[in-house]
Amino acid sequence: MFRPKIPTMPTPTGQVSPPAVVEPTTVVPAAQVPPPAPVTPVPAPSRPTVQLTPGTALALVGGGTAVVLVVGAVLVSMLLAVAVTGASVAVCAVVLRSLLASETKRR
Repeated sequence: MFRPKIPTMPTPTGQVSPPAVVEPTTVVPAAQVPPPAPVTPVPAPSRPTVQLTPGTALALVGGGTAVVLVVGAVLVSMLLAVAVTGASVAVCAVVLRSLLASETKRR
């Protein structure tokens, strides 16, 4: 029951075709073709300029402001979390110091 069953390779059934024979081919050098004459460059078409309407500019400013406010809130909350953690560790240190000092006085 707990012995692993090793799969066996099944024997092929039906006809097995022999591997294809690859015959070598001869390489015939091509005639030398002269390089094409240089072509005068065609000026690239100018891309259309992006024109900002007042509504689009206002949307961009509003989106940028929202991103700055969200990133600022996240950073301030992380700073606040570090400050609260530091204060709680300091309070714990003072309490432990007080407990250990009173314990040594009692002996």
